[in-house]
Amino acid sequence: MNAPLRRVAISVLVLFTLLILNINYIQVVRSDELRDDRRNTRVLADEYSRERGAIVVDGEPIALSVPTNDRLKYLRQYPQGGLYAAVTGYYSVIFGARGIEEAENALLAGTDDRLFVRRISDLFTGRDPSGGDVVLTLDPAVQQAAMAGLEGQVGAVVALDPSTGAVLGLASTPTYDPSALAGHDLDAVRDASAALEAADPDPTINQAIGQRYAPGSIFKVIVSAAALEDGYTPESVVPAPQVFDLPQSSGVLRNFGDSACDPSGQQTLIRALTISCNTAFAQLGIDLGEDAVREMAEGFGFDRDDLDIPMAVETSTLGEIENGDELARTSIGQQSVQVTPMQAAMIAAAVANDGTLMKPYLVDQLLAPDLTVIDETDPEVYSEPFSTEVADGLTEMMNSVVANGSGRNARISGVQVAGKTGTAENEGPDHNWFIGFAPADDPQIAVAVFVRNGGGTGGDTSAPIARSVIQAYLDGQEGR
Repeated sequence: MNAPLRRVAISVLVLFTLLILNINYIQVVRSDELRDDRRNTRVLADEYSRERGAIVVDGEPIALSVPTNDRLKYLRQYPQGGLYAAVTGYYSVIFGARGIEEAENALLAGTDDRLFVRRISDLFTGRDPSGGDVVLTLDPAVQQAAMAGLEGQVGAVVALDPSTGAVLGLASTPTYDPSALAGHDLDAVRDASAALEAADPDPTINQAIGQRYAPGSIFKVIVSAAALEDGYTPESVVPAPQVFDLPQSSGVLRNFGDSACDPSGQQTLIRALTISCNTAFAQLGIDLGEDAVREMAEGFGFDRDDLDIPMAVETSTLGEIENGDELARTSIGQQSVQVTPMQAAMIAAAVANDGTLMKPYLVDQLLAPDLTVIDETDPEVYSEPFSTEVADGLTEMMNSVVANGSGRNARISGVQVAGKTGTAENEGPDHNWFIGFAPADDPQIAVAVFVRNGGGTGGDTSAPIARSVIQAYLDGQEGR
C-alpha cells in the first residue's frame, strides 16, 4: 500500500474509532444525564403518557393527573392551590419536580422497583401503566389553621405528633399555586416561574424546612434542659442581674426593654424561663459550659445532616463559639445559632414525649395503582436527649410560660398548653417564634410558629397562631 492510501486508511480508522467511542460515551456515561434532561421530548412524552399517581391527604387528592387531548396525555393539577404547596411542590414540564413530587417521584411515576410486577402485568394485559399514590400524614384542619394564621406574613408553621413524629401540618408563606408551573403551555409556565423568582422572597422556597433563622429565646428551652440534666431543678435560684457584663468583652447584655428580671438580681429557674430573662440564661450558659450546651443541642438534632421527611431538611446549627461572650449570646439564641422551624417543632416534641424525640415523617403510606399498601412508615426514634425527669421539669416550666408569662396568648380554655416564646434580633425587624405542645398532661400535638421580621414579640405575633393551630387539631380529635 502506497503512503497516501496508508494515510487515508489510518485517518478513516481514527475517525471510526472516535465515532465508536462517542457513541459509547453518550449511551453509557451520559445516558442518565440525557434521560433526565427536561429538553428531551422523547422522555417527556413517555413520562406524560402514564397517569401519575396522586398525593393524598385525609382521603382527598391534593395533587393528581387528569387526561388531556394534547401531545402530553396527562396534566398535573393541584385542587387546593397554595394550601399544600410547601408539601407537594410541583411537577413541571420545564422545571422538573420539587417537594413530595420529587422525593417520591419513582412511585408516583410508576417506575419504582416495588411496582415491577405491576409493570409486567400491564405489559401482558395491555393495561395502561400508571403510578402509585402517596398518602400523607397531614391533618387538613391543622394545615388550614396554619396557613390562615400566617396570611400576609413571611413565615412557617410545623406541627408534629410527638408520640410518633408524624407531620400534622407543614405551612410556608408566601405560597403559590403549583398548577401554574405544571401546565403544558410552555410560555405561560415560564412567565409564572419568572414572576415567582421576582417575588421577595420566592414563594417556592420552603420556609419550614429549607431556611434557617436565629431562634431567640426558644433556645432557652435547650439551655434549661442542660441545666436540669446537670442537677438544677425548676426552683433552683440563678443570678439574674439587670445588666450582664459579657466576659472577654467590653459589651453588656440587657433584658428585653432594658427591664430588671428581679429587684434582688436573682430568681428561680422556672421564673427566669417564664419571663424569658436574658441575663439569667447568659450566666447559666456560661456556668454550664459550652460542652454541656452543645451536647444538649446536638441531642435535639442540631448539626445533624441526616434528616429527611422524605424532603431534605436544612441542618440547624449552633455555630462556632470562640469565647465566653459568644457562649453567653448563644445561650439566649443569638450569636451564630440558626434553626429551621422543623427543628424548633422537634424541640417541643422531645419535651412532650418525655425526652424521646421521634423522627419526623410526612409520608404515611405508599399505594400501588390498585390501592394496595406497598409500604408504610413505622415511627422511629431519632434521639433521646434527656430523661423523663428532665422532661417533667421542662413541662412544668413551659406550662408557667403560658399560664403566667410571655406565652399568655397561647392559652386555650380548659386545656393546659406548655410553650416558649422567642424574639430574635437580626438586621431587620425582629423575628417572632413560639414553640409548644398540648394538652400538657397528655400531649397530642407539638407546634412551632415562625414569623420572619414580624417586628413584635413571639408572644404577640406567633403565640396566637399556635393557639389556633392547636385548637383546630384538638377540635378535630373530639369529633372523631
